[in-house]
Amino acid sequence: MDEIINSISNLVWSQALIFLCVSAGLYFSFRTGFLQITYFKRMLRLLFSGNESESGITPFQAFSLAISGRVGTGNIIGVATAIAMGGPGAVFWMWIIAFLGSASAFIEAMLGQVYKQKIDGEYRGGPAYYIEKGLGIKWYAIVFAVITILSCGFLLPGVQSNSISSSLNNAFQIPATEFAGIPINYPGLLVIGLLALIIFGGVKRLGKASEFIVPFMACAYILMVMVIIFLNFEKLPTVLSLIVRSAFNQESLFSGIFGMAIAWGIKRGIYSNEAGQGTAPHAAAAAEVNHPVEQGLVQAFSVYIDTLFICTATAFMILFTGQYNVNGEDGNLIVENLKGVDYTGFTQAAVSKNFPSIGNGFVAISLFFFAFTTIMAYYYYAETNITYILKKKNKRIAIWILRIGFLTAVYYGTIKTADTAWAVGDIGVGLMAWVNVIAILLMSGLAMKIWKDYRNQLKTGVRSPIFDPKKLGIKNADFWEEKLKDEN
Repeated sequence: MDEIINSISNLVWSQALIFLCVSAGLYFSFRTGFLQITYFKRMLRLLFSGNESESGITPFQAFSLAISGRVGTGNIIGVATAIAMGGPGAVFWMWIIAFLGSASAFIEAMLGQVYKQKIDGEYRGGPAYYIEKGLGIKWYAIVFAVITILSCGFLLPGVQSNSISSSLNNAFQIPATEFAGIPINYPGLLVIGLLALIIFGGVKRLGKASEFIVPFMACAYILMVMVIIFLNFEKLPTVLSLIVRSAFNQESLFSGIFGMAIAWGIKRGIYSNEAGQGTAPHAAAAAEVNHPVEQGLVQAFSVYIDTLFICTATAFMILFTGQYNVNGEDGNLIVENLKGVDYTGFTQAAVSKNFPSIGNGFVAISLFFFAFTTIMAYYYYAETNITYILKKKNKRIAIWILRIGFLTAVYYGTIKTADTAWAVGDIGVGLMAWVNVIAILLMSGLAMKIWKDYRNQLKTGVRSPIFDPKKLGIKNADFWEEKLKDEN
């Protein structure tokens, strides 16, 4: 079974998908005038603007919900995996895909807002909605929705829960027991218990939980990492040089895995920041804004927080302390600084190098919050796509089935191996990216029309641009048409 899973993962994550994601990022960067740089200040301003409504959440809550999906195991163990498989050069390619992916994240989040709907008193939207309404291809939208339900509901949660379980067990030596032949994993029981309290409360409870947990977990982790980087600051030039030289095949030790550095850097970069994957548009659609571009800019900024900030901090900490191993293409280690430790333990080893008494425990608790909020976001994405497919027909029964299956998948992830969990998760990420990136490329003309409208309004002195789909000749943007009628 493991061989089958790995074969499918390698097929999905072929060079073609990597080329597609990089090309899309480059294309949207040029088409938008590199908004990653030119509109950076506006991203920050929009992040803390806007208000909550009865149906929607604030831009910051939507940002937090999306960040909770982006910031997770990928920021701690994903970075370690990239270094283990591709060497230090993989970090550079994570930076590149984050910068380019920010433009893709902008496009998909903006489209998520354009075609959102109000269902059962809550805003719902995402790739399935904009594929059907924007492209007019119903079957393609259903394909994405089904893939997302399978991926976010059953394939991806196990990566996060497995990491929680592994890190807590490593830090606190929690014993594993059995009951009637069924493995009892106490961290797994804790996770599904807390999840049940939240996911039964709906999207607004998810938004409020994310708004509280995300800033707390990110600040605590970043503070610790910054302290470690400060203590080892003299190594910064050496580490930066190592990353860049390795990324361009100028470091002899890693010359044999040059291709792996590119592949794993991009692969883990996409896994971490989810740009183009199609997950963040679900959260973006839930925000209360005056123009779809506003939430697009906010979501573009979230990629920076995820990869260029948190992932970079983790990578520096690992490389500064030298707490990592690197595999060659033949599977043999070409660097072995940690005997008997795989990638799941690199970050804990790095923190413990400077803080032996609290290192393992701190990383385990940080990873718990990172991964837990990601699992929350996965549930929301899966439920949104069930709502899309079923609308009101039998939706309640399907959502209850999802909740039970989701909690089961989360628990199952805590009792399977890390390699299997990651391979299964990669399949889910890859399948969603294939469908969504092609969709947003096909809709690029429409997206640029909306982007131009927003910029033109700003140029005429409008402080808060208003979106009018009829004025732009955009059909099927039902929510916005109704909103304008009500306001007029």
